[in-house]
Amino acid sequence: MENLFFSLNATTPIFIMMILGVVFRKLGWIDEVFASKMNKFVFLIPLPVMLFKDLATVDFASAWNGKFVLFCFAVTLLSILLTILVSTLWKDKLIQGEFIQASYRSSAALLGIAFIQNIYGDTGMAPLMIIGSVPLYNVMAVVVLSFFQPERKALDMQLLKKTCKGIITNPIILGIIAGLLWSALRLPMPHILEKTVSSISATATPLGLMAMGATFDIHKALGKIKPAVAASFIKLVGFCTLFLPLAVNLGFRNEDLTAILIMLGSATTVSCYVMARNMGHEGTLTSSVVMLTTLFSAFSITGWLYILRSLRLI
Repeated sequence: MENLFFSLNATTPIFIMMILGVVFRKLGWIDEVFASKMNKFVFLIPLPVMLFKDLATVDFASAWNGKFVLFCFAVTLLSILLTILVSTLWKDKLIQGEFIQASYRSSAALLGIAFIQNIYGDTGMAPLMIIGSVPLYNVMAVVVLSFFQPERKALDMQLLKKTCKGIITNPIILGIIAGLLWSALRLPMPHILEKTVSSISATATPLGLMAMGATFDIHKALGKIKPAVAASFIKLVGFCTLFLPLAVNLGFRNEDLTAILIMLGSATTVSCYVMARNMGHEGTLTSSVVMLTTLFSAFSITGWLYILRSLRLI
């Protein structure tokens, strides 16, 4: 019951922030133009800063576990490849990029550390899980959203160059690179800089959630209910069913296994919507998946934890 209450405390405020965006739009306090600019701002500044902060503060040397990081990376890559295959089943190819990203990309960096810390009293393996999965999440999101743009043409050298340029100059990628370099070089984080970075990164989630709620169209969402439900099922149930037994067979237990669970089965991150909107996609399917996975992840994660504890694996 304690884990259920924690999951609800972690996910319900996020859902409420999206509802506030809907309410503010109805009241006229947020219009479509303002919501669009807010999305753009979150994509350019707070999200990259948040990723920089998460990675720059990780101490590689003291807690490095190559086997665990490699597993997280490999499973993330396999998850992406599987969702690409599943996406080919949809007749509407305009939603392919959104479906792929929303199906595999977890809010591991946002909720992972808090969830594991609540259970074990420290961050455990969460930082290494972030290193193994989150950079790949974001790099592949840029690749997927670039190649599967709604107005995409046949693949040629010009499109390839444009895609590579988009990856190299993407603010999310730049934030990851800066964070990794900062951590690898063991650069100090002065208190003033740390407070500034923390304050900026703290605005990413609430602003992104309210902007998403303000642009959410229930009629369009109902038109994409089947792919939204399919992506949500893959995110919350499918990957855990496939890869948790593999993790157990490889000997991962306790904090390691809990971190893997969060990586595989946590809700789709709100940054999916921000990136989709800023890279030429409608965003309706993404926002639907974020809302569904956020709503039901409290129950699905609690269920997985109950199963793992019953088997004495955590």
